[in-house]
Amino acid sequence: MNRPVIIVHGGAWDIPDEFVDAHIKGCERAVLAGWDILKNGGSALDAVEEAIKVMEDDPTFDAGIGSFLNEEGFVELDALIMDGASLNAGAVAGVRRIKNPISLARKVLELTSHILLIGEGAEKFAKKIGFTLIDPKDLIIERELKRWLMIKEKKLKPQDFFSGRETVGAVALDVNGNIAAGVSTGGIPFKMPGRVGDTPIIGAGAYADNSYGGVAATGYGEAIMRVLLSKTVIDYLSRGFSVSEAAKKALELMYRKTGGRGGIIVIDKNGNIGYYHTTTRMAFAYVINGRLRSGIKVT
Repeated sequence: MNRPVIIVHGGAWDIPDEFVDAHIKGCERAVLAGWDILKNGGSALDAVEEAIKVMEDDPTFDAGIGSFLNEEGFVELDALIMDGASLNAGAVAGVRRIKNPISLARKVLELTSHILLIGEGAEKFAKKIGFTLIDPKDLIIERELKRWLMIKEKKLKPQDFFSGRETVGAVALDVNGNIAAGVSTGGIPFKMPGRVGDTPIIGAGAYADNSYGGVAATGYGEAIMRVLLSKTVIDYLSRGFSVSEAAKKALELMYRKTGGRGGIIVIDKNGNIGYYHTTTRMAFAYVINGRLRSGIKVT
């Protein structure tokens, strides 16, 4: 039997001092929800899904309720979950009527031969299998409506947030040695309707392979996609680099190639945890040897 381990991130960006406590507590709630599953012999997939659901339901983060609004004033959500045992994955993109897109992504993994479903098609699939479709307005909170209005009135610039934001992610290793990774996001503020970032793309937003490890990324999606950031971390692990070295080298490569910044959490096949970011701050929490640790890592 393996020693179970789980780590989550709550985004990598310039988190203001007044929001630090909410980010730490949100990450703690999420990681403990996942840990409750792992410590009782549950699967890494279940732990990752549950941890991310907690963050999707927390308006602190840019995932699920409270996400950024697009140009038209709607929330469009993306999510991915990947199984390191089979290399199978499920993802959804551009959904407006799903409360927890990570759970729908899990169903894509389990119930279809596809990997990625988008927009209306993803929502039709959700309805078919018994999901409740919500009113898109239920995902909008006052904070983000005010932000959207300020951008629309040119009192704020959407690119002020492009260095990274609160995409959430989780990686877990269970007692059977299986690794899973997942991510969920509302994307960037004032994005074009239909814009999809790195989150639901295998190898970009997340990747899991039992032979090496699991990774979840956050940051500017267009940069992450250009270098397949999460798969790049796995490639470094396959060459013998430690989790910390692999994360650092991948983010340095992305910055060198694209100028993009972000953050990474990673667990290798032996249960070693690593995290690194090139943004100002990154929120994280993990449980290892049954002990909770959390904080805001600052560069």
